[in-house]
Amino acid sequence: MARVAVIGAGTMGNGIAHVFALKDWDVALVDVDAPALERALATVRGNLERQIKKGALTAAQRDAALSRIRTAGGLEAVQGAELVVEAVVEREDVKAPLFAELDRLAPPAAILASNTSSISITALAARTRRPEAVVGMHFMNPVPVMALVEVIRGQATSDATATRVVEIARALGKTPVEAQDYPGFVSNRVLMPMINEAVFCLMEGVATAEAIDTVMKLGMNHPLGPLALADLIGLDTCLSILEVLHRGLGDDKYRPCPLLRRMVAAGRLGRKSGRGFYEYAPAAGARG
Repeated sequence: MARVAVIGAGTMGNGIAHVFALKDWDVALVDVDAPALERALATVRGNLERQIKKGALTAAQRDAALSRIRTAGGLEAVQGAELVVEAVVEREDVKAPLFAELDRLAPPAAILASNTSSISITALAARTRRPEAVVGMHFMNPVPVMALVEVIRGQATSDATATRVVEIARALGKTPVEAQDYPGFVSNRVLMPMINEAVFCLMEGVATAEAIDTVMKLGMNHPLGPLALADLIGLDTCLSILEVLHRGLGDDKYRPCPLLRRMVAAGRLGRKSGRGFYEYAPAAGARG
């Protein structure tokens, strides 16, 4: 049985564990926060139940998937994994030293992948002795539903590594798209300026949040307005990505809106905090 270790049990981590477990991978879900692991398993169970109700899954498949996920509080759980997928907070000062540890603990032949939304794969790879085996594997939220996986090549990523990750993504039922290692890759380099401009529209009083989102849904055929989408992603994550874009590309068109900064400073982070551009029921405030 193929083995994957997923580092980080937040919104993305539990979704990644979910899709691997459904495709017969043995999954080690790792987080230092024990309550986060409990919440992650509850979320996976709930999402599997929804798939059963939609007729996409049987109870036996649910039980088999859950049996394949084991939780761990330490990085030693990466031993024996052929693939490690890092899905911790979107901060290079957290991810970079983590990659050094993963390199030390994971089997020599293991691929080290990051689910980062914007941080340089090359910089993460430079913290390891296996830069050719480091790659971006950027899933979209919610992972069980969204088909896209961005596969990002760092400066040293080998053809064999990229090819293997593309194959794995396809086997998970996803559509892999390869991108080069530039700030924000494709998805967030295009998406975040739109979200940021929507926040500027709100700050400048051009329209209400509801009106801005309605224009984009009905006028541009987006399934979710940019402000509601920002709440789903997490306003702190949006801010972090915009800062990476601004710093990495040096263009003021990526300058984060002051209102976005203020909301993050106030702890209004979106769905995970119960309040962002909109307000949410406490149950919606899952940890991201």
